[in-house]
Amino acid sequence: MAFDPSSPLARRAFLSISGMTAGLAAAQTLPRDWTNREPVRYPDPDIVALDKSFAKYQLFNAVIYRHYTGTRWAEGPAWCAQGQYLVFSDIPNNRQLRLTEEDGHVSTFRSPSGYSNGNTFDFEGRQLSCEHLGRRVVRYEHDGSLTVIADKFNGKPFNSPNDVVVHPDGGIWFTDPPYGIGGSYEGFPAKQELKEAVYRVDGKSGRVEMMTDALDKPNGLCFSPDYQRLYVVDTGTPHDIQVFALSGNKLSAQRRFTDMKLHGISGGSDGIRADVDGNIWAGANGGPGYDGVHVLNPAGQCIGQIRLPEICANLCFGGPKRNRLYMAASQSLYSVFVGTRGAHVT
Repeated sequence: MAFDPSSPLARRAFLSISGMTAGLAAAQTLPRDWTNREPVRYPDPDIVALDKSFAKYQLFNAVIYRHYTGTRWAEGPAWCAQGQYLVFSDIPNNRQLRLTEEDGHVSTFRSPSGYSNGNTFDFEGRQLSCEHLGRRVVRYEHDGSLTVIADKFNGKPFNSPNDVVVHPDGGIWFTDPPYGIGGSYEGFPAKQELKEAVYRVDGKSGRVEMMTDALDKPNGLCFSPDYQRLYVVDTGTPHDIQVFALSGNKLSAQRRFTDMKLHGISGGSDGIRADVDGNIWAGANGGPGYDGVHVLNPAGQCIGQIRLPEICANLCFGGPKRNRLYMAASQSLYSVFVGTRGAHVT
């Protein structure tokens, strides 16, 4: 008789196993073959339920898969629905890579890439990239030409735009910490002329507006599914995630969403994405047993964890059903199918 993972017996066994693995969450990631030659037994021991509510998102017969290794700092994964491919950045190597859905092949997509960091696609299927080299946000048009979306504010150059998201009203939101101008590894040394901030570019007029400079080092950002909240990672002090109420184009009611503490470790996040249920999936870095992805419910409670052997910088939902989580993690690209879908275009 074929095994039915949806049967009551299977669900009870799965929840029992999940409860046991939750107790091991603070341990290091278990030794495993990341070359994909040796199968991992279901359920994946590195997908850990920290609360029973995570069972909905944890598929019994889906494991973490390593697609590629060879980057120096993988960042900015973004899913192209029209082309059915994933694009991601390798910042120090000054290139963008592409993973195709059809056969899982990874190839160079753009080189040089302007030391691009974060990427996304807008509602017309055009790629947006944050460039460290030009200290700007650019858009690749369908005809192959490049449009500069923003490179200055009040006549001064940005620091190094880091991550970018789009709003249905046509607005383009991005963060601007100084990581790309601090040395020659991920860009070029340059003088910082603006305080770190979150910006919005109006989709019609092109006007650039500073939305908030209340964070130390604003980094990853995402909207809630209903676009009524904006979440922003602070990779400076105090290494947390802040959330703002969003009404029209105005932010208010700033508060801490999570301090990112887990298993007694004070780690941090980088890139974040929301799913359709309002959970925030956060790339995490803090050491073995912490690194990977932390899944936070709308109240800020960490309900689950995807443990990786490397720091996860950024992530996105992709695939034809948007139910595959892609994770750009240091030297590698990983993915896993999950029991939910991404809330936005990428």
